[in-house]
Amino acid sequence: MAEPVEKVAAPCKPSGLSAFFHPKPGGSRHFALCFKLFDVLLKPVRKEELMMNRRDFLAVSAAALSSRSLVPTESVAATESVAAEESVAADARADFQLKYILATPMYGYAPLAEIVPEAAKVGATHIDIWPKVHGNQREQLDEMGEAAFTKLLADHKVKLGCITQYKLGPFGLQDEMKLARRLGCELLVCGGQGPKDAKGKELKAAVGKFIEQLKPHLAVAEETGTTIAIENHGNNLIDSPDSLKWLAELRPSKHLGIAFAPYHLPQDEKLQSDLIRTLGNSIRMFYAWEHGMGCHVKLPKEQELMQMPGRGTLDFAPLLAALRDIKYDGWSEIFMHPVPRGVPILDSGEKITAEINRSRKYLAERLSSI
Repeated sequence: MAEPVEKVAAPCKPSGLSAFFHPKPGGSRHFALCFKLFDVLLKPVRKEELMMNRRDFLAVSAAALSSRSLVPTESVAATESVAAEESVAADARADFQLKYILATPMYGYAPLAEIVPEAAKVGATHIDIWPKVHGNQREQLDEMGEAAFTKLLADHKVKLGCITQYKLGPFGLQDEMKLARRLGCELLVCGGQGPKDAKGKELKAAVGKFIEQLKPHLAVAEETGTTIAIENHGNNLIDSPDSLKWLAELRPSKHLGIAFAPYHLPQDEKLQSDLIRTLGNSIRMFYAWEHGMGCHVKLPKEQELMQMPGRGTLDFAPLLAALRDIKYDGWSEIFMHPVPRGVPILDSGEKITAEINRSRKYLAERLSSI
């Protein structure tokens, strides 16, 4: 006699939302597990409250999708445009970073062989060399020769980014520009020349005259692929916000630029940030340098260091926001003057590098806050 065959209950046919989402035979095991979880989650709820056949579900979905058509096309386009602009702005904020260059006089008259390795430690790829009295690295270049200087930089994967030459002034840079070209350097910084206390129409005329006198030197700058950047400096023609505005407006060539020094301006964040936006791409050097308690009288070291970003009272966030807004791509140099000139800002190279990094960390924090 044949054994009785045990009847196996037919599997329950899924219904409602579970039926709609139930995977078909041969479907992904991943989806099957997901939908098993879905059924488990639905168990505590009364099924009749959630019943919906596929036709109902598709009808509701279609209605939801078609509701977009009820919004005026212009409104949709405007909303999408704003969203796109906000996305681009967010990307720009995330992408903007300062491009650091190391000022050699921060280490006093230390040998270039000791200073150059510090560049990478402070996030810099280039150095800015100065002559006496602030430093003597420009003179060291002459003493060691261009070939040895170039090899030293190459050994540490560092390049020459700027030569600062207040001693030669704006009308004495032609040979220096040719040297810069040979060394792959594109920027020279110096002060302006002309009446110191001019204002209004007299100031505009004086800046115009200065630029006219610069034209033969700008021709050499164009020939050598270099830029002369004029720093706003105390007791100088190019000192006040107005003088900087005239310089930017009247400059006849991109080979004339500005070295922007917050130290020498009123310590007013709004004034300085507005000025940065006005000057735009004429700025080729930004000194991360505030006034603090000044740099002309010998002070206790803690007070002298208040020139460094993050130690004084100037909030750099508005300035950094302005630099970001103009898409600034020039050099940024963390800087201060010791008293007397020519001495290192601290008593060891290790401490100097740490102090520069302290300011760099502060600037990064302020940049991330905007």
